[in-house]
Amino acid sequence: MPMPMPMPMPMPPSDATAATPHHHTVFIVDDDPAVRDAVSLLLSLRGYPTASFATAEDFLRVLQPGWRGCVLADIRMPGMSGLEMQQRLAALGSTLPVVIITAHGDIDAARQAFKYAAVDFLEKPFDEARLVQAVDQALRGLDDGTTRHGATHTPTLSPREKEVMALVVAGLDNQAVGSRLGISPRTVEVHKARLLAKVGARNLAELLRWAAARR
Repeated sequence: MPMPMPMPMPMPPSDATAATPHHHTVFIVDDDPAVRDAVSLLLSLRGYPTASFATAEDFLRVLQPGWRGCVLADIRMPGMSGLEMQQRLAALGSTLPVVIITAHGDIDAARQAFKYAAVDFLEKPFDEARLVQAVDQALRGLDDGTTRHGATHTPTLSPREKEVMALVVAGLDNQAVGSRLGISPRTVEVHKARLLAKVGARNLAELLRWAAARR
């Protein structure tokens, strides 16, 4: 299979909503050709240059220190996983922010992704608007040097909510959290729902991202 060009020109916009062309490239690393094509088209229509790779090894083989942009990486791929690639990029000192995409997300994977400063953790099938938002956030961080983890709003948490937060972020499920704190799993779920509402998170992955940004 021919090697993809590392820095292709963006596709010409095909509708009136297309954005002004951007100067950074979005590197799509996913073993599913349908996903690569769909994401590339979506972003190209909004002015983003894209480059697609079927494996993490293909991407790392041609990676250049001067590349500017962000990486969309699937978790499960033949050979090196997206999370392993993210860690490899960190070890190489890469400044490319990473958005993790997956059809098999779980709390441990999300926690690991945010440990290595992932911008977002999106589960397939993902919302197109949220994908574009994650890319925008990643590239804005490159331009203005802001944190990759989003908003800085810090709500006031009760002592119990802080305890639940710490245990959830550590990877404990409702049963284990309840056992540790002497409360029922149902009460744990209530506290988690309040936590999500207070920090403006839609799911546990976003809660983990919020917590990681404040370490």
